Amino acid sequence: MTFIEQDIKGVWIVEPKRFGDQRGYFCEVFKQEVFDAHVGHVDFVQDNESFSARGVVRGLHFQRGASSQAKLVRVSQGTILDVIVDLRHGSPTWGRHLAVELSADNGRQMFIPRGFAHGFAVMSDVAQFQYKVDNVYDPQSEATLRFDDPALDIDWRIAREDMILSEKDLKGLPLDAMTPEFLGF
Repeated sequence: MTFIEQDIKGVWIVEPKRFGDQRGYFCEVFKQEVFDAHVGHVDFVQDNESFSARGVVRGLHFQRGASSQAKLVRVSQGTILDVIVDLRHGSPTWGRHLAVELSADNGRQMFIPRGFAHGFAVMSDVAQFQYKVDNVYDPQSEATLRFDDPALDIDWRIAREDMILSEKDLKGLPLDAMTPEFLGF
């Protein structure tokens, strides 16, 4: 595996090595000791999966306070544009976003530490998205950062009229509402 630290501290792109032949390929997508040696130890407690169609934009979601979650995300079918926003007050990159294309073809994964909002846009006909988290979901701590906040200036690579959005995501809060008191981290 190759680990590439990003410009936002604590965020890593993980590229598993694929061993292929005429039958297809094999790769290790996660190995605790290798992950620990590069990123540091994270106790993942749950694996989640979602399936979405082209044009779906999910996010930008996060858990507040003690329920905050670190994530290791990957795509097992299709292609997404994965987007994170640094919400760690005091971070030199607070409010900055990073967008990375993850696909079944490129095999890339992204490690997102606690303190980030996360979302993605489906670029292929369908996408199956999988992720590990280090904390269980708490509906009372869930929050949504507005996906189209002008302060973030995110290019989702999908025209607004072609986006498929949930009511929850349409009601997301702006970046300026992300105070330390609200976030709790």
